[in-house]
Amino acid sequence: MSAKNVVTNRLQKLSRNNESIHFLRAFLENPLHVGAISPSSPELAKAMIEGIFPNEKNAVLEIGVGTGAITKFLQTRLKNKNSYIGIELNEKFVELFRRRFPELTIIQGDACRITEIIQKERIQTIRYIISSLPFASLPERTCKKIISEIDKLMVNGCLFRTFQYAHCYYLSSAIEFRRYMNLKYGKAEKSRLILKNVPPAYTLTWRTF
Repeated sequence: MSAKNVVTNRLQKLSRNNESIHFLRAFLENPLHVGAISPSSPELAKAMIEGIFPNEKNAVLEIGVGTGAITKFLQTRLKNKNSYIGIELNEKFVELFRRRFPELTIIQGDACRITEIIQKERIQTIRYIISSLPFASLPERTCKKIISEIDKLMVNGCLFRTFQYAHCYYLSSAIEFRRYMNLKYGKAEKSRLILKNVPPAYTLTWRTF
């Protein structure tokens, strides 16, 4: 291995470790809203963007962006900056994201205001929604408000995808979330268990087109 490759590999490892430190700190500060102690693995990120090919007329909305672990893989599919908008509540995550992806639009804001944010940013059509929000641990009132915002977008024809950790899958809050979504949009498309993630997780997909 060349000296250049050695340096590159070390920088990548430091970057990943830095992301993990940011995540762990955010989790300790607000475990209900962060919901994870580390960023999504490459395997989970790839599963989250499977079949998603945005453009300016069929944009993707990412909520609960975190440090951009999923965005990193999604970025190669974006036609231009109007193909993507991210929403993240944590100020430190937003700062890190903007350094990593200066060409992408991320809004520091509350997912309870999704439609207001999209209208303000003049995004034409959201066709895909990917979410890393911990619906199983969010306060019930917050969860219902976010779902009502998602409902407004799903009316126009949309794909919504999120994930649930295996250890949380049978919590009453996780079951209630799936029950609501299944009644509204049909039975979820559930992925295989993604073991190469901490913790292991399933992706769940609902479509209205």
